[in-house]
Amino acid sequence: MIETERLIFRELDQLDFADLCEILQDDIVMTAYEGAFTDEEVQRWLAKQLDNYERWGFGLWAVIKKDTGEFVGQVGLTMQRVEEEEVLEIGYLLKQKFWHQGFATEAALGCKKYALETLGAELVTCTIRDSNLASQKVAERIGMKRHKRYVKYYKGVEMPHYLYY
Repeated sequence: MIETERLIFRELDQLDFADLCEILQDDIVMTAYEGAFTDEEVQRWLAKQLDNYERWGFGLWAVIKKDTGEFVGQVGLTMQRVEEEEVLEIGYLLKQKFWHQGFATEAALGCKKYALETLGAELVTCTIRDSNLASQKVAERIGMKRHKRYVKYYKGVEMPHYLYY
């Protein structure tokens, strides 16, 4: 797994449900997803990560603060469709109380290094909603540049996104 200066990554499991709810049911955290999830949607999200571990050997992981053992958020690698192409993406969602402390950048950089060095990926991306300036800044801090704009559809809503790599 991944370890950074302040963080340890591990696979999510059912015991993380309450921590995932704190993230995925927070309207502010979930602005880019058009709002908070229901309990059922959180469970499907968790099940998808467990399936991703089986299918790909990676997914979004629990990110834990080394010094306190606190669940900071979920950060990891997923396969995402960008128009007609499937790309390896770094995704990050943190509990609000851990925003603006450098954790997203630290964790995303750890994932980028893992993807390139351990998985041997030729390219790793971030797909970010055009209105999500904080996530765009994280991508830029880890050395990515915006390459194109495209549209995703989620919950019946047209959502412009940027592709970074």
